[in-house]
Amino acid sequence: MTGANAILRFQKRWQQSIYVEVLLYAIGSGGCIFILTQKVGFGILGFLVTISVLIPLFKPWRVNAERTVAYIDAHVVQAGFSSGLLLMPANELSGLSKLQKHRVIAQLEPVLTKLRPPNQWNRATMIMLGLLVLGLLGNSALQSINGYTQKSDTKKNIISFVPKDSSDALQPIPELTRTSISIQYPSYTGEETQYTSVPNIKAVEGSRVNWSLEFDRSVEEVEMDLMGENIGFTKAQESYRLTKILETSGFYSFMFKDEQGNEHISDLYSLEIFKDEPPVIELKGLDNYSYFEFKDEKQIQFNASITDDFGIQDAYIIATVSKGSGESVKFREEKLSFDHTLVKGKKLNQLDKSLDLDDLKMDPGDELYFYVEAVDQKAPKANVARSETFFAVIRDTVTDVFAVEGNLGADLMPDYFRSQRQLIIDTEKLIAEQSKVTEKEFKFRSNELGFDQKQLRLKYGQFMGDETEMQAAAGQVSHEENDHDDDHDHEESEEGLLDEYTHKHDSENEHNLVDRQDHDHDHDHEDQEVANDPLHEYVHDHGDPEASTLFEKSLKAKLRSALSIMWDAELYLRLYEPEKSLPHQYKALKIIQDIKNSARIYVHRIGFDPPPIKEESRLSGDIDEIKNFDKREEFTYRPTFASTRKAIARLEELIHNKTTFDETHNISFKEAGNELARKAISEPVKYLKVLRGLRDLEKVDNRTIIKFKEVQTELLSVLPEVEKIPMKTPRFQDEIDLLFLKELSIYE
Repeated sequence: MTGANAILRFQKRWQQSIYVEVLLYAIGSGGCIFILTQKVGFGILGFLVTISVLIPLFKPWRVNAERTVAYIDAHVVQAGFSSGLLLMPANELSGLSKLQKHRVIAQLEPVLTKLRPPNQWNRATMIMLGLLVLGLLGNSALQSINGYTQKSDTKKNIISFVPKDSSDALQPIPELTRTSISIQYPSYTGEETQYTSVPNIKAVEGSRVNWSLEFDRSVEEVEMDLMGENIGFTKAQESYRLTKILETSGFYSFMFKDEQGNEHISDLYSLEIFKDEPPVIELKGLDNYSYFEFKDEKQIQFNASITDDFGIQDAYIIATVSKGSGESVKFREEKLSFDHTLVKGKKLNQLDKSLDLDDLKMDPGDELYFYVEAVDQKAPKANVARSETFFAVIRDTVTDVFAVEGNLGADLMPDYFRSQRQLIIDTEKLIAEQSKVTEKEFKFRSNELGFDQKQLRLKYGQFMGDETEMQAAAGQVSHEENDHDDDHDHEESEEGLLDEYTHKHDSENEHNLVDRQDHDHDHDHEDQEVANDPLHEYVHDHGDPEASTLFEKSLKAKLRSALSIMWDAELYLRLYEPEKSLPHQYKALKIIQDIKNSARIYVHRIGFDPPPIKEESRLSGDIDEIKNFDKREEFTYRPTFASTRKAIARLEELIHNKTTFDETHNISFKEAGNELARKAISEPVKYLKVLRGLRDLEKVDNRTIIKFKEVQTELLSVLPEVEKIPMKTPRFQDEIDLLFLKELSIYE
């Protein structure tokens, strides 16, 4: 067993050497990543990833006893290719095998302790060191790049001062040793304070900016020139500080006086302010118009996505329920919350809502208008945004017409036309209670409903031009109808009722024949008069009941049909058969509603209202007082950027040495700067460079041709496109053309 243990120990040492090799690779990889990123977490992550990849690749568990014996037999001469006998039990060996085993143990055991397992430690160590060196070189390169960038940015953004008077340039200038700018966003934004040394500032409206400047030696006074407004700094120990709340965009510069009273100014820097935007509301899964039947499940489900740049304070639904119509319409407004609680301060909220019209106590014919409103956290006055308005309607059980247009309209139908619906309700009630009431009461109520139907028919007849009850039955021979009598005899026969409420066209008695002959004679006489009247086709005869109507011909035909159906409905009510009258009442109601919806007129838009025409001067041909209207107006055209264009022209003269720089040039450049400064309030970045160039021309040292060209180029870049002015196209003519035209005019 001693020999077997030696082989097993060698196998274990072989496996451990493989793990060490993997560990060397992992250390090199993790160390390289740590040196490059300077973050321990990334280094550990690289170390673990390398181990997890290489262990399955090298597979240390594949080094088993069989592989170990094969390696020993191949590399140790003393083993005599019999090291495998050391692992076999003694009872399985023959006598010769036992003798060989005993000889191998004595020779092999001292050698195995010195035998090195196969490994690539040298290669792993070299790779590890190479990775570490590579990390050091990469880190050095990155630091050089960052240092160069920081140096470039510092050089670009550092605040430098120059003497305002060029004669003071020989004297030493106090240098700015430290610049610190902090931007504190409003508290409601939840943004952290930002620190920078770059004087070009961009922040949200209402932010508080703190400037802190330190010089290498004492100065008398430090100021900020904010678009012509001088604001002084406050000295606190060794620094000069200024705090201002940003309200508008613009530009600014710094200025200080040294101990000798010399003024020094800095370059121009931008203040760019952006506003806190209102929330954005997006509704999904919702139609602008929703219609429901009375028996439908009246629910509206939708999702709302509400976003804001600095967080949402509240969001809710404003729902307005409209009941009734016409002058009796009533409105009820409710403020509804979403089904899920809104997370205040969150920039994105996904909300949903299920509106149940039954919970809003809506009845058939009611209308619902609703929209979503969101409020952000802006202080002191929050931004409020609302979505578009959505509509939901429960169709009326009788009428199905609904309009959500905002046009003004007028309806020709008076409210009492809707009493036909009440007649239907009362008739249905009478039919349902027929078995519960006496026959006398049933006939009395049926006759009362017939009388009400008659009154409604007569009222409709007035709109058709029927001025008496004689024309109540449309298209029939008129007869006298008796007024309703409270002492009406309910026991009279059905034949008597029919005599009063029906037309007997088949009764050819002498009286009817005489009346018909007289009637035909009258018609012949009227037709003769119409034929002799040449204006008959061009006038509106108000005496004709067919023409004296408020409706067009198509509506007139519908109303005449409704009157005829009402007559049948009234007839069956008088005959005490309300169940036969009910279908006719429904038909009449449907036609009435159709007429009501078709007879809607709309008010014309307000437009030109011509003066009334004087009839005494109309068609007289007198035009003495008619004069042509001639209006002349003179104005001076002033192009945009006039001072800037003038400055460009003055620079052109200086570039070509046509004139020398004097005070008039300085005044012209200041006027151009003031003109561009007003534009720079809204776009400071665009005009900042050209304003710097104009201000540099105040110094004598900068008045060179190169500087003039540079400033002129900047001025030309900010000018808008040339305005297109209508003008006559120039025409070129020579003397021969003029003579030719003259000859043509002579012989015309």
